[in-house]
Amino acid sequence: MGWLVAPLLIAAVLALGAVIVFAMFAGLWIEAKANRVPVTLPGMVMMRLRHVDPAQIVKTTITLWKAGAEVSPEDLEAHILSGGNLPAASEALIIAQKAGLDTTFKETAAIDLAGRDVLDAIRTRVKPKVLNCPPEGAGKRGITGVAQDGIRLAIRARVTVRTRLDRIIGGAGPETILARVGEGIVAAIGQAKTHNEMLGRPERVTEYLLAKGLDSGTCFEILSIDVADIDVLDNASAKLRSAQAEADKQIAQAKAEARKAAAIAARREMKAKTVEMESKVIAAEGNVPLAVASAFGEKNLGRPRPLPPTVAHRVRWRIAR
Repeated sequence: MGWLVAPLLIAAVLALGAVIVFAMFAGLWIEAKANRVPVTLPGMVMMRLRHVDPAQIVKTTITLWKAGAEVSPEDLEAHILSGGNLPAASEALIIAQKAGLDTTFKETAAIDLAGRDVLDAIRTRVKPKVLNCPPEGAGKRGITGVAQDGIRLAIRARVTVRTRLDRIIGGAGPETILARVGEGIVAAIGQAKTHNEMLGRPERVTEYLLAKGLDSGTCFEILSIDVADIDVLDNASAKLRSAQAEADKQIAQAKAEARKAAAIAARREMKAKTVEMESKVIAAEGNVPLAVASAFGEKNLGRPRPLPPTVAHRVRWRIAR
């Protein structure tokens, strides 16, 4: 009889475990069976062993099946184990199904695992989003540009976009769209000969931007670009000319100051030379008395021979003269 004890004990343990498992998952299993969802008790036990909440899997599966998207519990469990956001992916799939989009759970799961906001992507596909250029709260009056007549304009635009699900993985985001639109606005303003052309025909900006294919390489499709506001700021050309004139004035003043300094230096140099010449003249004048005294001493006041020593000879010399 001893050989029967071990099998009976094992059977009792298994029966007790089955009762415990049934007690733990009976409500979920009955709910799944009532909604015809293919979930089994061993499957829920394995979910628990893999640290996945069976209640979340069962309830999400029921919600998807009721919405018409027959997704297997294994796919939902795999998405959770991959680190995905199951509520967002499942809600996005339901919205896509109700909107008539040909989207599967694998596609929404791939978008979610790629780091995109899958729920926002699906909603933007169903209901296009409006992007403000420049964004609200940026502290700018608009994208500024200068027309050919020198008038600076500020333009605010609204870009209506729709998500392209086939390019959302690897495609550029809204920041790229706004940057390209801003660049196009500046170029469109610069091509206008006068600012009145932009004020009279704002659609020039829209036509220019739509012709450039700004949504290339992005995850969006541009539906429309609308000019919301145009402001005339100032005459940038006049400011530049005024600044250039002021710079030229300062350069001319600097050159005049240099010439003035050179002239003052030359004047002072000439004064120094004049003083030097005057000192030479004074020195020369100081030699005159000495020369006269020497001439008197030598009795030679300009004649080639000395004067006679007597008065008679001097008189005869005068008569001879």
